[in-house]
Amino acid sequence: MKILKAMLGMTAAVAVSLLANGASAQTYPERTITMVVPFSAGGPTDTVARLVAESMSKDLGQQIVVENVGGAGGTLGAGRVAAASPDGYTILLHHIGMATSATLYRKLAYDTLGSFDYVGLVTEVPMTIVARKDLEPKDLKSLIDYVKANKDTVTYANAGIGAASHLCGMMFMSAIQTPLTTVPYKGTGPAMTDLLGGQVDFMCDQTTNTTKQIKGGTIKAYAVTSPKRLDVLKDIPTAVEAGLPGFEVGIWHGIYTPKGTPAEVNERLSKSLQVALKDQNVAARFAELGTAPSAEADATPAALKAKLEGEIARWKPVIDAAGEYAD
Repeated sequence: MKILKAMLGMTAAVAVSLLANGASAQTYPERTITMVVPFSAGGPTDTVARLVAESMSKDLGQQIVVENVGGAGGTLGAGRVAAASPDGYTILLHHIGMATSATLYRKLAYDTLGSFDYVGLVTEVPMTIVARKDLEPKDLKSLIDYVKANKDTVTYANAGIGAASHLCGMMFMSAIQTPLTTVPYKGTGPAMTDLLGGQVDFMCDQTTNTTKQIKGGTIKAYAVTSPKRLDVLKDIPTAVEAGLPGFEVGIWHGIYTPKGTPAEVNERLSKSLQVALKDQNVAARFAELGTAPSAEADATPAALKAKLEGEIARWKPVIDAAGEYAD
């Protein structure tokens, strides 16, 4: 009899829990949502996050507050979300570093594929190869020749290990088969400041962070890493056009939730993301920054999961070949 009562009690507890979760999912969201961005405020990923968060807030009827949790190439912020309650009130907007960290960091506090659920892809931002405005080379081919001839003195800036600028730089050095002196910074802002001031020679960074400076003539642009030229930077050739075969790098961004978040909550967030990506203001601002919203078919949990799995496989051999790890 005692065993039967215990079993009935456990069954009732499970039923109550399921009902509570179901009710929670049906009424979600009921309070403010925190969107963790694992990089500093004012950077390219932060810019994307704030545009999307503002529009999603209107659709959800609750505010999404962006919180910057930078450090360790984005892994601190990702780790915080992985450890958060899986209720949909703490979400993560991360870029391609979500995939590369799986190899760059051999000891992570979370499982890249196993600690998260998925909401959808947000956008894929092209990169630009840029330099201080008075650097001697006139085009990408001459830049490559210059870099190879002065590899011991040329300096390449990046925003730290795991940052988009670091990943693009790794691919560039691999493509030209020339190691360079890299100067890591704690964020994109300080790296760009020193490039503008001429303290470093060149870098590779997202259009969301370089378009304004390129248009203003404060830095020199050699190429974009997209398959075709960008409407916002029509005079800048693609890297392939400029003489770097196969060099295409897109910094994609996605939204994640902690593993175990109810499927209905992830779907609600995904639908809200799709609404935001159709927002004319979001599309216009993205266009000004040299990017575009993801298609509706990509702003889904399944599409983001497939993208992450494919990108982990794509970047692993590149990182292993470079032999440069973060731990």
